[in-house]
Amino acid sequence: MLDSRTDFGQHRGMTTPRILATSGGFIAGPVQQTARLGSMLLEALELTKKTRPRVCLVLTAAGDPADYYALCYEAFSAAGCDVTELKLFPQPSASPTERLVGSDLVWVGGGSVANLLALWKLHGVDDAMREAWHAGVILGGVSAGSLCWHVGGTTDSFGPQLAAVTNGLGILPYANGVHYDSEEQRRPLLHDLMQRDVLGPIAFATDDHVGIWYEGIEATRVVGDGSVHAAGPAAAYRVERLGDQINETRVEVGSVFS
Repeated sequence: MLDSRTDFGQHRGMTTPRILATSGGFIAGPVQQTARLGSMLLEALELTKKTRPRVCLVLTAAGDPADYYALCYEAFSAAGCDVTELKLFPQPSASPTERLVGSDLVWVGGGSVANLLALWKLHGVDDAMREAWHAGVILGGVSAGSLCWHVGGTTDSFGPQLAAVTNGLGILPYANGVHYDSEEQRRPLLHDLMQRDVLGPIAFATDDHVGIWYEGIEATRVVGDGSVHAAGPAAAYRVERLGDQINETRVEVGSVFS
């Protein structure tokens, strides 16, 4: 396993591992019930440095619904991508390692992060994702597809009252908050979980239509879907437990983490 990972990384020129963790990704399409890629996903495609990037959709968190795949297929195809998928219902549609490591960008959709993590572990997708990341494949996703890369965060996977999820992949050694500006339980619960040491001392959070780029495990830049502008109401946040206090640093779209 290690040898094949190293060989693939050398084939890619030892590209810096990147993750785009978001509360967005798509914007409205030209007609009803269609979507197009927002600015941050278009940038992710550019970073693959491929004329026609190979994109793998992983919509486990929503139960692999056909209509969700159709919407995503059309959006990525309209952006000039070769699109495929890794489905787990009713059985894996391909070898997780071959499909993920053979992609340029993996996009993970929203839904139940608890179900996603259980099924990924069952089918070895968790290890395949780590291998793809080490190989230089850009990983990204929205909501559950953001939480999954971190150690945990807040989720509605268990019911209408938000709860903690603590068994994320941990590729990024932080907690994560999504939909920070649109769901009123999100911010206070994240703070509470950090204060009670259910989650670690550092978290990164995003408002809707905002994403954070990580290079390696370092948060680097805040990006938006295009409808979000610098100095606007939506942003990202570094959240840190300092003693018995929670300190939040707002980082605007277009800015870098210091």
